[in-house]
Amino acid sequence: MRLNTLLFAASIFSAATTCFAQEWIVPLRPVELVQGGFEFTEGPASGPDGTLYFSDIPATRIHKLAIDGTISLFTDQSRHTNGMIFTAAGKLLGCQMDGTVVQYDLESGRPSQVLADSFEGIRFNAPNDLIADKFGGVYFTDPLYRAPEPLPQSVQTVYYIAADASVTRVTEPISAPNGIGLSPDGKTLYVVPSTQPQMLAYDVLQAGKLGPQRVHCVVRQPADQTSTGGDGMVVDVEGNLYITTHIGVQIFSPAGAAVGLVELAEQPANVTFGGSDRKTIYMTARTGLYKAPMPIAGLAPN
Repeated sequence: MRLNTLLFAASIFSAATTCFAQEWIVPLRPVELVQGGFEFTEGPASGPDGTLYFSDIPATRIHKLAIDGTISLFTDQSRHTNGMIFTAAGKLLGCQMDGTVVQYDLESGRPSQVLADSFEGIRFNAPNDLIADKFGGVYFTDPLYRAPEPLPQSVQTVYYIAADASVTRVTEPISAPNGIGLSPDGKTLYVVPSTQPQMLAYDVLQAGKLGPQRVHCVVRQPADQTSTGGDGMVVDVEGNLYITTHIGVQIFSPAGAAVGLVELAEQPANVTFGGSDRKTIYMTARTGLYKAPMPIAGLAPN
């Protein structure tokens, strides 16, 4: 009996130690407000030279945060650009909620190329967020936010723009698909719905072709709520997911375990890694842009 008791106690201690050990991803210093006074910030994207771009959706503006800390206007004609990313080639891509996915010219602030504006001859609902793969393609979400009514596309889903500019619908309907990301090996696509706590994952079978939907993790809910989800997301070099939610940036391991929470003064909308070592997370949160140094670097662009 004594041996069984000791073994039971040891197993409880081991489980508790494992659980505690998983909570290692925390900011190295307190979260800092970079600048406030915006209307609704979104879409942070860090460029090759360290410049951070982020959007202010209602104001139809995209701003630039230089490495010296100064913020300047990139464009005031963003067509409600939401999510933005840089590709490995240094191209800035953005989801314009007015119906298009574009590449921006870094000098003029104007779109230099429309990557896609319709599927089967019909405009998209309101492209929201995007991620590039190593094959020259782009996955993007197309929910209902700022979309015309009735929805131009009858469903909310994820699309893939191939390197040859062809567009395919790659998932079944999803309620409010929002943030999107890829695992470090490019073999898993993550999709963050905004109206459910279950965050989704798909095996990438080949460029633009996905396996069945599965649940990767479940985000923690605010008090007295049961159906809130996530917004934006980013992945670090170890494959951990950083998902913006109602309670902060929730962090999940590649296996789907909760491994951290970054809390800040406002509800975050999106998050990315920046800085010379890619170890600073920048968080767009309602009226402000925030940052915090982290112990793990963010994944470099594909």
